[in-house]
Amino acid sequence: MTQDAPGEPTIRNDDEQDVPDVPDATTDATKDADATEGASEAADGGAGAGSGPERPEARLERAVRAAEQALIEFEIALETFRVEVENFSRLHHQRLGPMYARLDELDAMIAEARATRSGDPEDLRKAREARAMVQPMPGIEELFHDWLDSDGLSAEAAAMLTDQPVQPPKRVRPTDEVRKLYRDLARKAHPDLAQEETERTRREEFITRVNAAYGRGDEGLLRQLAEEWAAGPAPEEPRVSENEELYARLDWLARRKELLTLLAQELEQSAIGAMLQMAPDDPDRLLEEIAEQLLAEVSGRESELARLVQS
Repeated sequence: MTQDAPGEPTIRNDDEQDVPDVPDATTDATKDADATEGASEAADGGAGAGSGPERPEARLERAVRAAEQALIEFEIALETFRVEVENFSRLHHQRLGPMYARLDELDAMIAEARATRSGDPEDLRKAREARAMVQPMPGIEELFHDWLDSDGLSAEAAAMLTDQPVQPPKRVRPTDEVRKLYRDLARKAHPDLAQEETERTRREEFITRVNAAYGRGDEGLLRQLAEEWAAGPAPEEPRVSENEELYARLDWLARRKELLTLLAQELEQSAIGAMLQMAPDDPDRLLEEIAEQLLAEVSGRESELARLVQS
């Protein structure tokens, strides 16, 4: 994987092509659009000649479309690399995990053998720390989250598997105040009072929330909903000009690109991502090389442990 500029990683995709940058600022985007305008007109064969001056927003629209396409390509490349890292991480764990576990176990056994021979407090401390590094096998209860124990299925799991209710549903008895709040809100916000379809939709969504709060007997939430209804619908945002909307879109695209760039850097700088970059074309061979090194380390540790035990 290469980098075109400091802090700006280029994600490798299937075609090994660099992904074009999303414009980082709206002024740069419009400059890029100006630079490509002549080429676009030449490609059109002069079809626009004599049709009058171009709309001022047209160049900005082209810049937005170009930025959108660049961002799409960047996201595709990023997702491709993320999947590669995820798959390599899974293979790494499956093939090399047992070797790492064996090395940890051997380190603990060697430290314990040394501590037994010397009786030195420092050696005893190191032995305890080495043993603590060994990951114990989780128990059945932990693996199955209390659904299965040494006696078989738990009562709760058995009930769920036989379609029986695990616990009887909690009965909620709304207080008089809760009932009063609910009735007031239902009368004020009932969808049948709406004159327009958009208002009816708003009321239906609101009443759904009211019904849910009433079903739980949640007086506090009903009071919040009453205040929300009294405040009225949120005012509509003022209409913006086409230019303002296009500039806002470019700004969002630039910020989105910055976020994706940070995610790409995190992937590249992760342990698995860095390993994958060492052999992007043949990751299986890299795993084989690491496995050979780990096997040699395991053999060395076993020999050291045997010498300590026999002496």
